[in-house]
Amino acid sequence: MESLAVISPTGCESVPQTNLAQRLETLNGKTVCEVWNEDFKGDIMFPVYRKLLKERFPDVKIVPYTELPCASLKGTPSYQREVVHQIIARLKEKGADAVISGNGG
Repeated sequence: MESLAVISPTGCESVPQTNLAQRLETLNGKTVCEVWNEDFKGDIMFPVYRKLLKERFPDVKIVPYTELPCASLKGTPSYQREVVHQIIARLKEKGADAVISGNGG
């Protein structure tokens, strides 16, 4: 019987995993900032996330994506790095304890 080799289409990790930030015990009293890349209906979904978070954590402060730079997927790598630095500066300015940075379909 002939053996078969299987290759994963997902590839392998190219960057070693680092330690993740510890989860917050609660979002009450915390500031959550939204960062959007103007892809896949964030303008529809972020208001839903806000409503659900407020229902579960009444004392959460949410900074909408409209108050932060857009996490653009466009432009050169140096432009994208510049935007990332702008986002980081605004997150610090807003006092972010947590960030919603993805919006999948």
